Amino acid sequence: MGSGQVTSSVSPDFQGKRITVAGLGVSGVPAAKVLHARGALVTVVNDGDDARAREQAAELQALGVTVRLGDGDTLPEGTELIVTAPGWKPTKPLFQAAQKAGIEVWGDVELAWRLRGPDAAPWLCVTGTNGKTTTVQMLASILKAAGLRTAAVGNIGVSLLDAVLGEETYDVLAVELSSYQLHWAPSLRAHSAAVLNLAPDHLDWHGSMEAYARDKGRIYEGNRVACVYNVADKATEDLVREADVEEGCRAIGFTLGAPAPSQLGVVDGILVDRAFVEMRHKNAQELAEVSDVNPPAPHNIANALAAAALARAFGVQPRAVRDGLRNFRPDAHRIAHVADVDGVAYVDDSKATNTHAAQASLAAYESIVWIAGGLAKGATFDELVAGAAKRLRGVVLIGADRALIREALARHAPEVPVVDLDRTDTGAMLQAVQEAQRLAEPGDTVLLAPACASMDMFANYNKRGDAFAQAVSELGA
Repeated sequence: MGSGQVTSSVSPDFQGKRITVAGLGVSGVPAAKVLHARGALVTVVNDGDDARAREQAAELQALGVTVRLGDGDTLPEGTELIVTAPGWKPTKPLFQAAQKAGIEVWGDVELAWRLRGPDAAPWLCVTGTNGKTTTVQMLASILKAAGLRTAAVGNIGVSLLDAVLGEETYDVLAVELSSYQLHWAPSLRAHSAAVLNLAPDHLDWHGSMEAYARDKGRIYEGNRVACVYNVADKATEDLVREADVEEGCRAIGFTLGAPAPSQLGVVDGILVDRAFVEMRHKNAQELAEVSDVNPPAPHNIANALAAAALARAFGVQPRAVRDGLRNFRPDAHRIAHVADVDGVAYVDDSKATNTHAAQASLAAYESIVWIAGGLAKGATFDELVAGAAKRLRGVVLIGADRALIREALARHAPEVPVVDLDRTDTGAMLQAVQEAQRLAEPGDTVLLAPACASMDMFANYNKRGDAFAQAVSELGA
């Protein structure tokens, strides 16, 4: 951990500047409006030319913004700065042309960071392959319990531009950041930040695991107070070591075991802090009980510890940590208990759209009938299946890439009964749940943790989870 400088928050002057906004959508439209309102000469370029894009284009054109639909690759003449939607790949011809011309590229997060006022609220930032949204919501709940004005913003679906430029004033912001957003946010400097975990994801976008990790690690650059890492995931600690931070910034670990000094952890069912206490070599501060975490699955306790570490770094008292965790309610489709039917628990973790998330979910239960499958996004399943094999009572496979999971099961859990459903219609989930009920015994958990994306059968993971809950309700009836 080296020593870095915090960038000042002097708002940039966009008057008369030729700025290209790459992409419409949830980040592009607000960015274009904000820049136009500040006197910039804005051109929006967009790959798509569908009805939604034309509607958004008309709204911007009415303000005087130039919009080019169906060509997101050509650099508009005279461009002095590009502000991009986070999902646009760095390899796009537009960005290669910008690089050649020495033109800076910012994401919407970078734009929000640059537009903060001089008395702006500090940012407590969270990234990681899995658990980001839950951790940020837990953090916001803890900060609110401490009486602080805060909001959960960023990749969570609440625009950072709105938070920074809106009329509401905040004491501190709980900010979820994706690897895409971090890639395009070179000058972001958080008060404190956490990387929860690192597992292969979005490698088609980043190009390699090293590049993905490097973008995640940007969250630590210039941190002032604490870089929070996962003791069980050495890659996160390595990112802290490589970060250039402010003088006096500390590395703070979280662990599901007993914490060493400068760590938060768990002792006899109690979440404890040995980082933000006097005489931390001898003392520990009780924060909350494991039973205060909802649900108290291992990966969720880890999320709670990371949230607590960031809150404590901001000076929040122990009682607020406990109250905030007790007040927190997880979003739908995140390891959500749907119902008990005939002594079997039915749990919806449709949000487990990759193997790392499914692994955490499977680790939370002893005897499982697992419903899995969908779009694999290039993933492999051997490690996941090998780790979960002893917990599996049975498996029901759905979706386009289910054969990949079936083959992994044949290699690592050949004795586990598998039902392979070769259908992708809307009734498939009901049949999957019925087959799972047939395989389950009292005391088991039927767990929807697909380890795959949903778009082969459902509009999104929410709809997949809703279909599961509906099917379970039909069993109960």
